[in-house]
Amino acid sequence: MNETLNTLTSHRSIRSYTSQPVSDADLAAIARAAQAAPSSINGQQVTIICVQNHATKKHIAELCGDQPWIDQAPAFLLFCADFHRAHLAAEMNQRPLAITDSIEALIVGACDVGIALANAAAAAESLGLGIVPIGAARNQPEALIDLLAIPRHVFPICGLVVGHPANHSALKPRLPQAAVFHHEKYQPDLQPLIAEYDPQLAAHMTAATGGRLTKTWSQTVAEFYDHIYFPNLRAALEKQGFGCQ
Repeated sequence: MNETLNTLTSHRSIRSYTSQPVSDADLAAIARAAQAAPSSINGQQVTIICVQNHATKKHIAELCGDQPWIDQAPAFLLFCADFHRAHLAAEMNQRPLAITDSIEALIVGACDVGIALANAAAAAESLGLGIVPIGAARNQPEALIDLLAIPRHVFPICGLVVGHPANHSALKPRLPQAAVFHHEKYQPDLQPLIAEYDPQLAAHMTAATGGRLTKTWSQTVAEFYDHIYFPNLRAALEKQGFGCQ
């Protein structure tokens, strides 16, 4: 296995960090890797806000549901779907910005963010740093938007904690490849594969948390998705100029 594949397949989320700062050179390298990611129409619909101020990170940790690793790690990168630059380009060329009235803008922006964030995560891990993505950046989006002075047509999609690991968590088992990699057509009969995976993840979580978390994958997913856990997204999106039609 080559070095790139080894980095990608060795990923683990880190939730304990040392006080050692992340160098400016490493942060710049991570940003370059994120910028090198492909984007729809080369629109480059991604902005990264790097937060290192302790008080600001502490506030972000609170907005994200009191996740202590956000406060503990030296850097928090907020990945935003960004059509502000597209708005400026439209003004420069005397054209309307219509895309933000459509749900397509959200799909494009979220897709571009996902690719850029994956590049950033791989780059950070290749430098020996630890990371953990923070989907709860969408927990209180309006407060986060105000805190970081995020303009109209820009929306926070996901955060990325970056720092030097205090310890390395065990590699978390994944679903069988056949459950996610289908040949020619989607194969919908997946319950046997889920049933095969459930005890593997339960055993991992039991060992990793000292028995604090013991649920299977299907139990966890079912409980998360039986309600809308970020209920304020639509109002925040509309306030930022996304029509969602």
